[in-house]
Amino acid sequence: MSAAGLERPQVVVHAQQSLNYTVFDCKWVPRSARLLCLGSAPRGTGVLQLYELRGGRLLLLSEIEKAKPIKCATFGAASLQQRHLATGDFAGSLSIWNLEAPEIPVYSVKGHKEIINSIDGVGGLGIGEGAPEIVTGSRDGNAYNQEERVVCAGYDNGDIKLFDLRTMSLRWETNIKNGVCSVEFDRKDVNMNKLVATSLEGKFHVFDMRTQHPTKGFASVSEKAHKSTIWQVRHLPQNRDVFMTSGGAGSLHLWKYEYPAQRSKKDSEGAEMGVAGSVSLLQNVTLSTQPISSLDWSPDKKGLCVCGAFDQTVRVLIVTKLNKV
Repeated sequence: MSAAGLERPQVVVHAQQSLNYTVFDCKWVPRSARLLCLGSAPRGTGVLQLYELRGGRLLLLSEIEKAKPIKCATFGAASLQQRHLATGDFAGSLSIWNLEAPEIPVYSVKGHKEIINSIDGVGGLGIGEGAPEIVTGSRDGNAYNQEERVVCAGYDNGDIKLFDLRTMSLRWETNIKNGVCSVEFDRKDVNMNKLVATSLEGKFHVFDMRTQHPTKGFASVSEKAHKSTIWQVRHLPQNRDVFMTSGGAGSLHLWKYEYPAQRSKKDSEGAEMGVAGSVSLLQNVTLSTQPISSLDWSPDKKGLCVCGAFDQTVRVLIVTKLNKV
């Protein structure tokens, strides 16, 4: 291995656990060594498991069965004291759970007629400003501060739409020519900075969200990353310019975004327009023959990551040398 290769981040499987159900989402419990796995049991019910990472093992602490399969979850609107989990299920219900007493939800509402495919929250965990809010939908991302309340949604026809919640209007839209699988802003506690959108055909797009041109919108760069669907994108909480994508062929790709010398310039008519940067591949690894459908970085320990795949396995990963990228 070259000297440059030694400095590259490495992705190491620290612990893994076989499951007897299909896992749809995995989430670290903030300020702890615990993680949640949730999904669908073979008989069509929902499963919510709580594990603790001890050494190189995952120890099952509790398991709860629910009436409907659970598709997605977030701690984004929870306080650090309560750490309540919000989930979306196959019946369209949004539920909030106290993990210390998870038998009955603290709150539940029928939000959609069909499956809640994605959920996101803001205003919790001591991040950013404003009241706790939860958004559910088919695909979503969310950025938040007092002046800027927006929700970004991706659609199966390739549309990406940015909604302004203050005026309840469409602020911007574009189309990436292929079904959108995942969208995520790089941070929730700053003015809109970057947005990554992933697609069915293995390509992702990074939009610079600082400068919106009147007709051209936001500048972007795209990269063909996987040979199949990119299921998820997740930004490293401790460095918003590093992100991981997970693929349909069981692979993970670690990326770094490099800003251009100048992020904006004036067009021929004097209007400000953004300038896209570039993306470099830091590392890639294949963990499974099945799609990696969920991915979550630990908010507390840099480089600690959990992913769930359709081979019914959850894996805890350590990504090394992230302080050198």
